[in-house]
Amino acid sequence: MAIFKSDEQLYTCMRDLFSRIEVQEPAAADSLLKSKMCYAFHFSEPAAAMMVDARKRPLQITYGATTSKPDLAIELTADAFHQILLGDLSLTKAMGSKQLIPKGPVWKVTSVADLFRHAQRIYPTVATANGLES
Repeated sequence: MAIFKSDEQLYTCMRDLFSRIEVQEPAAADSLLKSKMCYAFHFSEPAAAMMVDARKRPLQITYGATTSKPDLAIELTADAFHQILLGDLSLTKAMGSKQLIPKGPVWKVTSVADLFRHAQRIYPTVATANGLES
């Protein structure tokens, strides 16, 4: 059974996560902005999309489909994303098992790793606050 019941539930959790990151972990945004890249996340189960544009300040996050072209697109299930954010699944293992599939220069995946490290400190609280099971 999927962790997220709908794309709206996923978007609600991501909005909550990024608003908390902005306050509690501002270094995460700074780290992304140093990369000067745009990342697109394409989720399945449920189908959803999120774009994080870190090419200039302020960091822009778009929920849902967009026509912007990312520097790196990442395909994964929402459950795999949830497990990565909980720290139960590493980026390396997710890529090796094809649970996370980068589209674009694979070496650029490392530039988003810092965001995941910051998010992992906050996400368990977000998941609990939004009634998600681990």
